[in-house]
Amino acid sequence: MALSVPGYSPSFKRPPEILRLRRKRARSHGAAASPSSEPAPRRAALAAGLPLRPFPVAAGRGGSAPAARRNPFARLDNWPRPAAEHPITQPRGQREVPAPLSDSNQANDLLWEEMLPERTVNELPQTPHVSFSESDNLLPKSTELPVDWSIKTRLLFTSSQAFTWADHLKAQEEAQGLVQHCRATEVTLPQSIQDPKLSTELRCAFQQSLVYWLHPALSWLSLFPRIGADRKMAGKTSLWSNDETLQHVLMSDWSMSFTSLYNLLKSKLCPYFYVCTYQFTVLFRAAGLAGSDVITALISPTTRGLREAMKNEGIEFSLPLIEENAHKKKAYGTSLGHGEEQAISDEDEEESFSWLEEMGVHDKIKKPDILSIKLRKEKHEVQMDHRPESVVLVKGTNTFTLLNFLINCKSLVATSGPQAGLPPTLLSPIAFRGATMQMLKVRSVNVKTQALSGYQDQFSLEIAGPVMPHALHSITRLLQSSQSGSFSVGLYPHEPTAVFNICLPPGKVLDKEVVHKELANCGLHPKTLEQLSQIPLLGKSSLRHVEMNDYLCNWRS
Repeated sequence: MALSVPGYSPSFKRPPEILRLRRKRARSHGAAASPSSEPAPRRAALAAGLPLRPFPVAAGRGGSAPAARRNPFARLDNWPRPAAEHPITQPRGQREVPAPLSDSNQANDLLWEEMLPERTVNELPQTPHVSFSESDNLLPKSTELPVDWSIKTRLLFTSSQAFTWADHLKAQEEAQGLVQHCRATEVTLPQSIQDPKLSTELRCAFQQSLVYWLHPALSWLSLFPRIGADRKMAGKTSLWSNDETLQHVLMSDWSMSFTSLYNLLKSKLCPYFYVCTYQFTVLFRAAGLAGSDVITALISPTTRGLREAMKNEGIEFSLPLIEENAHKKKAYGTSLGHGEEQAISDEDEEESFSWLEEMGVHDKIKKPDILSIKLRKEKHEVQMDHRPESVVLVKGTNTFTLLNFLINCKSLVATSGPQAGLPPTLLSPIAFRGATMQMLKVRSVNVKTQALSGYQDQFSLEIAGPVMPHALHSITRLLQSSQSGSFSVGLYPHEPTAVFNICLPPGKVLDKEVVHKELANCGLHPKTLEQLSQIPLLGKSSLRHVEMNDYLCNWRS
């Protein structure tokens, strides 16, 4: 029956039949009332058949008639409001249901429903709300971001200005961008670009910043990230999994590429590179970066078995987070994690027993046997495995020993599962032997978002892939020019690499000019090189959100 009614509305927001009945009821009430008892505006509204706003009836009107209370939802122009009164709004999407009204006010029900959403939007508070948990991590504004050595899997930029200039590059612009990357061309853009879509220089530089180098390269497999990628790789064709000859060829090519990268790093022609295995990730950095005067390698996460194997190969390494916490405990009495505290207490216990032996009273105190102490130590070392605290630092010539260890390490490659027989992934900002040029994926989206004044355009730019530190700095530097220094970005790090932002133990103080001169041919823009040579400040965390306004940025980790 309802479908046959003309103008039927399934949402029941404006039922025409109910509206007609209410207008008819309002007219009948108006006809019954004495003309002299109604003000002129209400008489005109009744004559036109319009819904009436509620009118406050004075106490005792009409003799015995009771006083009608004021409709709390009415918008009366002549109703007095205190000057200092602040509007009270309902949360968006929630509405307080009005109490049943008398017949004389029922015509206003529909009017109230139509007016309330408009009121709610107009009366929203003007100042944005920031929770304490977010504001606590916001640091004072600065023109430069802190260096972040974690690999990002995704960047999501948002801005009030369009990103259409980043879409559909011309063939000449794409080719020019690739040439600029291969020749390490330094591009310096103006602070603000009036029309980014017409700026060929901007588009070529953007293409240049998206390039990275990968080995091995298999078009049907995503080779980053490797940790936890078994589910994504399940069901994909792997011709080498049961072919030992093919596995040997793959590992031989990988060893040559790995050695080529290390030689470039040692010659300061490559700033850094990553080795991504199915269990851990290694970051090799050239001397002069991250405040170190020698080549460094960070491995995370590690296990007791890997650390024991490195010891057996004569690789000297340290556990910077454990040593830093131990130093803090001794100096300031800072509380540590359970595993770290127990490992330190074991060392203290051994020192105390040696001291008792020197005093000649060790035979009077029951000392735990060597086996129980060893088992206790092993338990605490295992508790540290796969955690950020297990990060290992290798420095100087020991990094070359680490290179040979990784090439000959049988556990470096999975023996079962979807990654069986597949060599680790090598990621580099510059070309090396056996590498394949790859591009980060870019997608721009335009959406409409609700704002105080209605709807406004919101533009977003998504960049997916292994975003390395140099690419993050280059892209944000370009967007400062294209978006007039105002945008925000959400960063999604590969969590096992966040610990690469730890501060290394203090060493020799470096001269920045000497560092820049020695690394001038490493393929990075001078501004990017200057940032990567800074001492890391983020610790075990990484950048999560950046807000830039007027070329000044706030960041949150």
